[in-house]
Amino acid sequence: MTAMQLKESPLTVANATARHTVAAGEPFVLEIKHGQTLRMVDLEGNQAIDALFFNRHDTAEHYSAPDTMLRQGGIYLTTGSVLVSSEGRPMLSIVADTCGRHDTLGGACSCESNTVRYALQKKHMHSCRDNFLTALQQADIGITKRDLFPNINFFMNVPVTPAGGLKFEDGVSAPGKYVEMRAEMDLWMLVSNCPQLNNPCNGYNPTPVEFVLWN
Repeated sequence: MTAMQLKESPLTVANATARHTVAAGEPFVLEIKHGQTLRMVDLEGNQAIDALFFNRHDTAEHYSAPDTMLRQGGIYLTTGSVLVSSEGRPMLSIVADTCGRHDTLGGACSCESNTVRYALQKKHMHSCRDNFLTALQQADIGITKRDLFPNINFFMNVPVTPAGGLKFEDGVSAPGKYVEMRAEMDLWMLVSNCPQLNNPCNGYNPTPVEFVLWN
């Protein structure tokens, strides 16, 4: 396990380069430059943000959950965690975190997982995988369906049971909680502001989130 490491940021929103609010359940693509700092804000609390990261100059290099967990010796992300790429290189460093714990095991919901986990009639429901594909089609940045991989679930609470299983529980976040990361390379960030209605990761009520960027 990785212990929670809470840390406030010294940055002020008034000095930010850009701010984006993403509506409940919607996709988003953001370009992040090397050295920039990104803050993700859980505006109303208990909202999950599914995110994927790609090297902007070589999208075959992407975030790697196994390499990240192995490098830090723990399964949760928090202040001090370094997000590692499929090439073993640092992509982002978490420099501040007022939530304290983020999941990189639970993956993204899809029509298939909604069917298996919940019920056949849930298959038609909107999912993070649908969001990822919609965002890629709209952005046209050379990343396709076959390039998708296991993601990070910021603010999401997925405890591991003694038997090694995963549980989806109420979030540990609250209104205004945030996580802040410094980019260690030029990146594309692909986001699904999770639309899940079948488990408590969003309190069964998806809400907006904010992205704030500093140079």
